[in-house]
Amino acid sequence: MTQNEEGFVETKETAGEVRSLRPLPGRTDDGSQAFEQRLAAVLRLLGAEVAPGPDYANAGRWEVHKVLAGRTDLPEEYFEALLAAAVYDPNPSFNRRLVEPALAAFGRRRVRTALLAWLQTGTDTERAGAARAWYWTALSVGDNWTAIGADDGASVRDAWHAAALREFVTNEDLDVRRSILPGLPLVPRAYPAELHPLVERAVEIARTHPDEYIRQRAETQVGL
Repeated sequence: MTQNEEGFVETKETAGEVRSLRPLPGRTDDGSQAFEQRLAAVLRLLGAEVAPGPDYANAGRWEVHKVLAGRTDLPEEYFEALLAAAVYDPNPSFNRRLVEPALAAFGRRRVRTALLAWLQTGTDTERAGAARAWYWTALSVGDNWTAIGADDGASVRDAWHAAALREFVTNEDLDVRRSILPGLPLVPRAYPAELHPLVERAVEIARTHPDEYIRQRAETQVGL
């Protein structure tokens, strides 16, 4: 898997064939102001200052990474601030710098449970952002991962997949569908029997969608 400015180009190997997946497209709305407000809240907690300007977002993310890398003892108020910034971050690659410290300090189960709540009750912007942040919750974070982060639990993962499947089928927002799809299994065996009709509907929507990215992802993911 390789990283670029716009997202991730993934490779999937199936029956000896390597398929390249296009990076997640940029958001249809800018969203930078809302993100920078939430990033500024994290920086205030850190006591860090970043000069305003066109590179504020990148500089701010990097400052968070420098200060919090490897820390597992963050105060409680950091949890909501980091998750809100991660959810509102429009960049599906560099939001990792906000997800990682939350994982290291608060554990994967808590982070995933919070993102599930964003997906279920948030605005469309928040739902799409939660899906982009969820991508990084499979990370192993440092030496403390076994003790702190390995508390995933199949129940949270399965609840996410079920909620994401329903959201993909019922929510026509383009950013929501684009952001959910990379982490959405499109095979019935990943779900209980009562959700199999929704899987079929999701595959139909994705394969016939007017958005090229969604169609390409569907053709790659179905059957994997």
